Amino acid sequence: MPTDWNPALYKRFEDERTRPARDLLARVPLLRASSAVDLGCGPGNSTELLLERFPGASVVATDTSEAMLESARDRLPQCRFQRSDVSSWRPDSAPDLIFANALLQWVPEHARLFPRLLSELAPGGVLAVQMPDNLQEPTHRLMREVAAQGPWASAIGDASRLRAAVLSASAYYDLLAIGGARVEIWRTVYLHPMASAAAIVTWLRATGLRPFLDPLSEEQREAFLAEYQRRIAEAYPARVDGKLLLPFPRLFIVAQRSA
Repeated sequence: MPTDWNPALYKRFEDERTRPARDLLARVPLLRASSAVDLGCGPGNSTELLLERFPGASVVATDTSEAMLESARDRLPQCRFQRSDVSSWRPDSAPDLIFANALLQWVPEHARLFPRLLSELAPGGVLAVQMPDNLQEPTHRLMREVAAQGPWASAIGDASRLRAAVLSASAYYDLLAIGGARVEIWRTVYLHPMASAAAIVTWLRATGLRPFLDPLSEEQREAFLAEYQRRIAEAYPARVDGKLLLPFPRLFIVAQRSA
């Protein structure tokens, strides 16, 4: 049975998770904004960046997880939070900025979703998106391999359906530029020094591993994680200082609607 997101586990690597949000916001070409929406706000780390960048703006933050929203409310009591799914979300009024940090890789049908989000903006408004682009990295390839090869395979099912595929950069450009938007796209690979294979697994338990672990019994989860961690240790050898270097590719998109 699916479990809710775990804010405490997520925040163990908050600095590493917030860095891409900060880099994304730095490229938003707005001098001011009267309203902004943080889609998939998590525990509020990205929302906090929006409040700092646009102190006079009305900021609404959304998430599907009540646990994440509760954590975000505790952190930012001055902000307005809503529980909603981006697939059906609509703003009350057209915002100047829609910000989606590490969310849309969980949402299907990007060919429809991205143009719709752009259309929700006020004239001159900006859609800013960051998505992990790591499905072919050892971390995620090994998730799928372990899922398919163990006694838990039938419980997990088709691992390829557990996350939406990230399209090519040129595909996103075409989806957004066709409406006359000014589009900037780039890809960054962050290289995170990690203390151990166990630390990499802990990072991923809060995000990518969740749909693999949710259908399993406690005994199956422990066995799955033990086998996964063994393979992670083989895939990411220790460097000269004993740490493991974890490459983490991310795709960034900033689209400004025509005025």
